[in-house]
Amino acid sequence: MLVLLTHANHIYSDRKQVRKMQPYPPLQTLIAAAALRRAGVDVAFFDATFDSDIHSVLARVEADILAVCEDNFNFLTKMCLLQNRELAFEMARAAASRGIPALINSSDATDHPDAYLQAGFNRVIRGELEATLVEIVLRWPQPVSRRPEIADLDELPSPAWDLLDIEPYRRAWREAHGYFSMNLVASRGCPYRCNWCAKPLFGDRYRHFSAGRVAAEMECLKDLFQPDQLWFADDIFGLSGAWTSEFASRVEQRRAQIPFRIQSRCDLMTRDTVGALARAGCVEVWMGAESGSQRILDAMEKGIRVEQIRQARENLRRHGIRACMFLQFGYLGEEWEDIESTIRLVRDTKPDDIGVSVSYPMPNTRFHQIVNTQLGPKVNWSDSGDLAKMFRGQLPAELYRALADALHLEVKESASSDDLDHAWEKVEKLRCACC
Repeated sequence: MLVLLTHANHIYSDRKQVRKMQPYPPLQTLIAAAALRRAGVDVAFFDATFDSDIHSVLARVEADILAVCEDNFNFLTKMCLLQNRELAFEMARAAASRGIPALINSSDATDHPDAYLQAGFNRVIRGELEATLVEIVLRWPQPVSRRPEIADLDELPSPAWDLLDIEPYRRAWREAHGYFSMNLVASRGCPYRCNWCAKPLFGDRYRHFSAGRVAAEMECLKDLFQPDQLWFADDIFGLSGAWTSEFASRVEQRRAQIPFRIQSRCDLMTRDTVGALARAGCVEVWMGAESGSQRILDAMEKGIRVEQIRQARENLRRHGIRACMFLQFGYLGEEWEDIESTIRLVRDTKPDDIGVSVSYPMPNTRFHQIVNTQLGPKVNWSDSGDLAKMFRGQLPAELYRALADALHLEVKESASSDDLDHAWEKVEKLRCACC
């Protein structure tokens, strides 16, 4: 049996990601390929990141099963964007036209299995992928039960890096940014309960690879591909201060340091943890600040205080680590004074970079339950730059985009005062028009 593995995240279908041009290999798909290989299954791999023509691949590869395994560590697939769904549906139709059964695993398919079955998929793997995928393939076409989550992540094989053509990624990064970045993960899941955050695959239980395993993976990537930088795609990196300290020691022992970026929480960025991150090679931390309004943070059940955002920024500054913030506008009940609090937070703390989004109700979250009766016919963004208004009370998308543009200029060192003034004048004009 030959299983053709692929994913449905095509960078050229997302206007925002084309502008950013920061493509990462589909890590989950490559781990799934390695798990199948270890079980004795032959695999082939089609990387849809730069080329979405599944028809020509199916004409060339004599596959017995098509497995669309999204990169579950990529935030774009967690957003359940329509462009990803539509490409996945096209893949199912292409397979069906050749009599090839197709299965899928993704956040969106886990939330909406019936839609994917109706689109032509034969099986939907809900939740964590590897163990269930292996059992399905080995027992095909017999039905199987969903396997329990993997207790010890060190049992997983390393990604099947040999299947990947790394050169398009290296070329895209170097042409757009002048350096080359790759991705890894050190953990799965998140124990925090922010009420807008969806966790259809890994849930609330936090599991991590051993510190030694992660250091070894860094060394492997360093030897194989010589990246200039790494991105750890974990929802929360370094939940445990003790783990982070051991990780730094293991990286130092192996001399595996590669400058890396992570995402974490501001309340985890204590002086000791930040010191350990610096020893391991961390150069940038993205934190979910979300809002400068304590009222909104409390409504989100974020579990942090505005003061902790400011303190984390200072702790990172002391060690020369770039402090970056995710900001979220449009939460239910947000008033203009809350938005002004977020603007002040950015101006006061001067983060090195920001990411701006709009509250986006995801299925099976408390936030979705709260606003469910206010949702219109559009329940998914088309791509990551959509920022469409999803429920009553949110401001028009044009205003949120203008806010994002103005705040990005606030943190851009090269921005001129004229550009800043023009950006804020546009925000004020749109605000007056809608309020």
